[in-house]
Amino acid sequence: MPAYTKLFPAAGRACAAILVSLALALPLAAAPLAELPLAGQETPGSGSLVLHSDGAETTGPFHLAPLLATEATIEVGGLVARATVRQHFHNPSDDWVEGLYMFPVPENAAVDSLRMRIGARVIEGRIHKRQQARRLYEKARQQGRKANLVESERPNMFTTSVANIGPDESIVVEIEYQQALRYEAGAFELRFPMVVGPRYMPTPVTIVSLDSGGWEMRSQAPDDDRITAPVLRPNEGKINPVSLTLTLVPGFPVTDFQSLYHVVDIAGSNDGATVITLAESVVPADRDFVLVWRPDVRNAPRAGLFAETVGEDTYLLAMLLPADPDTAEALPPAPPRELIVVLDISGSMAGTSIHQAKAAAALAIERLDADDHLNVIVFSHQASGLFPTPLIASPENKTIAQGFIQDLQAEGGTEMAPALDMALRGNAAAGALRQVVFLTDGGVSNESDLFDIIDRELGTARLFTVGIGSAPNSYFMVKASETGRGTYTHIANTSEVDERMAALFVKLESTVVTDITLLWPDGAAPDLSRLTMPDLYAGEPVVLTARLARADGELVIAGRYAGREWHAGLDLAQATPAKGIGKLWARDRIDTLSHRAGSYLDPAAAREAIVTLALQHHLVTEHTSLVAIDVTPTRPNGTPLLSGKLPLNLPAGWDHDKVFGERPTAPQEEAASGGITLASAYALVTIGNNRGLGLPQSATPAQLNLLLGAMLLLAGLWLWRRRVA
Repeated sequence: MPAYTKLFPAAGRACAAILVSLALALPLAAAPLAELPLAGQETPGSGSLVLHSDGAETTGPFHLAPLLATEATIEVGGLVARATVRQHFHNPSDDWVEGLYMFPVPENAAVDSLRMRIGARVIEGRIHKRQQARRLYEKARQQGRKANLVESERPNMFTTSVANIGPDESIVVEIEYQQALRYEAGAFELRFPMVVGPRYMPTPVTIVSLDSGGWEMRSQAPDDDRITAPVLRPNEGKINPVSLTLTLVPGFPVTDFQSLYHVVDIAGSNDGATVITLAESVVPADRDFVLVWRPDVRNAPRAGLFAETVGEDTYLLAMLLPADPDTAEALPPAPPRELIVVLDISGSMAGTSIHQAKAAAALAIERLDADDHLNVIVFSHQASGLFPTPLIASPENKTIAQGFIQDLQAEGGTEMAPALDMALRGNAAAGALRQVVFLTDGGVSNESDLFDIIDRELGTARLFTVGIGSAPNSYFMVKASETGRGTYTHIANTSEVDERMAALFVKLESTVVTDITLLWPDGAAPDLSRLTMPDLYAGEPVVLTARLARADGELVIAGRYAGREWHAGLDLAQATPAKGIGKLWARDRIDTLSHRAGSYLDPAAAREAIVTLALQHHLVTEHTSLVAIDVTPTRPNGTPLLSGKLPLNLPAGWDHDKVFGERPTAPQEEAASGGITLASAYALVTIGNNRGLGLPQSATPAQLNLLLGAMLLLAGLWLWRRRVA
């Protein structure tokens, strides 16, 4: 107890009040999830959070400032989706609090709008350089003014900070973003991620036990504390409920809608749109929402062209699906393949993920021909190969590889770098094409280092990433495949393995469209978002964004397909007017600048260009942030402010003990800092107050343990104060 009390000089009164709140909350933790209030209803609620030390403003080890709910409203037209995400925060306690929440967005999202709603008042967010936005937020926070800061930690991982939420007060944070949809193999796909999975940090970490019954890991990397959050054990129930409404105007007849991981209701509207909602009204944020729709084959688009004019510039979004070449003449035989299957067997892959990955890997090996070669590389805290070098894919060697895969178990860290180096090192056999199939959930924090390895060592190989699990790191998976000149496939359920891997096999075994060039009309002066065009695989379209001086004439896209010249044209004057194309171009251009700094552009120049684009287009990036600040101070002078991170659900199918290890039996203190470090943590969360907030049933022993621990803590504080007196 003394090691904790030195962090909290005024702990007595704060702990007493908070512990009473916890005790009152316990009986209400068993309400069903479907009873959660959303927009237009009463929005009270509470959740106990682990508190990190914040100097003199911190007064206790817990605070109550939960994320009440998330509402997502998405409108889809053609190739573009516009999403509005409302995050509800409520403070049911008698203290003033600050909430810190880490949330995901699609990897290609252009986040451009922020509003902070306090009752009927709306405060618009403004874009600033990241350091300036942080200074403005901290100043407002210290002055007792309500403030909201939205920052990008990774292209698909953002943080919301909300300061000075008063007792029994609610604040709604409203964020908007634009994204281009994925179109592949005749289907459109929209992905709305709901939870950030814990990320492995490939640096030494300190494991610290928490008085709340869990533990955390902290590494020495500079931003690791910013990309981690408390994580619940699955048996403690689910929190962070989400509602979702999607309005779809595809522009062509649709014959099939499929929600891959959630049950939905589908209805039409008077204007011809399709409205899709969650059948359960709200769901816990523990997996991605994915909707797929297919156009009627008679109306399947071969091309899409959208344009937006802003000032003197025209922004273009183009999609063109290459038609199959004339097959009257036999296609040239595909070269033999050297298939390297790389399998992630780290702790985060335990549970259903490892079964999906093993099934996918076995199918990939089964498809090899007798003149192909194969090897299997596995990695967790270290990497190792089944064979010293790739061997001929004989029936005997395929049987050995498949037996090796079936015996694998998931545990340990996620050291990807050695596995990538081993898979890409050297060259394939003469006349063979090396294809690396990389199966992982992508749960790492050092993405940039891994992209550098792929870019440096790829050579003539091709890297195909297969995302495994309910909430993969799609940013890493997509960008790794783009850097590796391959494709990305996602498998979230074992039932999808056959279908998704079959689609991947078509790409692995099919002729590729290569040497793609763009021929623009005179005077267009295009500024492309990307420096090079990728190779294309079966069913993939050419997708590009560009800024033009004028948009008329014909854009010709040419390449080589099955050894023949191929080309197609798009009439720029026929582009459909659409909003937000400029932001998509800027987002794509920023992504290119971020990953090519040092190769094609000086890092300082790249950063300056990113900041200029982000400020011009009002986008959140690694160097710019959105901040909204109220004018009038509301927290009384001298009143302390409690601050802490909101906990997240563990992604569905993950094994908590395999990710974080077994629960420590006794607290471990970090002597160097004199306190507890909080980063990636387990936190027991109890939801409920006297007006009711429903969440799933929590485990009864955990509730009793929490209440007993709270009573012991209160008694200890009382005895300590008597000793001091």
